[in-house]
Amino acid sequence: MQKQEPERSELWREETVSSEQIFEGRIISLQVDTVALPGGRTATREIVRHPGASAVMALLDGKLLVVEQYRKPMDIFQVEIPAGKLDGDEDPALAAARELEEETGYRPKGLKLISSFYTSPGFADEKLYLYFADELERGEQNPDEDEDLLVEAITLEQAERYISEGRISDAKTILAVYAWKLYLQTGTI
Repeated sequence: MQKQEPERSELWREETVSSEQIFEGRIISLQVDTVALPGGRTATREIVRHPGASAVMALLDGKLLVVEQYRKPMDIFQVEIPAGKLDGDEDPALAAARELEEETGYRPKGLKLISSFYTSPGFADEKLYLYFADELERGEQNPDEDEDLLVEAITLEQAERYISEGRISDAKTILAVYAWKLYLQTGTI
């Protein structure tokens, strides 16, 4: 008779022994957990807690709406699709519509969820919801007080060039560009 192995979900599961909140900010918090590992070992895990975010792959007359802004953590200007954090228990679709209008001045007539994913699961719990919109109406641009944005509508060729040049280098925007390319090839999202 063959020995039955434990379920994978339990094989390497880490149980929290203790947790200490190190920092509580406006957007994130940081905690340090001590966890029990198999065989009686322990380890330390630094965990960034984030409320989640929404982003929009918005097409305007066949071009992708993007914003260029300075990103202090990398000390570069970055071209990205519109995105922003969820406020409390906010519906991700409502957050996506809000961020699109705030950052670009366009409102989606409808949104379709492309995917949701964890941005950096090795140390953060941020979950990002990526939406698609191709029917837009004029709204009112109203960026946050501390946001300076340049709005642009770019072609797929420009987006691919921006990726190769490093002007687009964040995962959500790269994923959106490849989803757009697939959409153009198949007609479906």
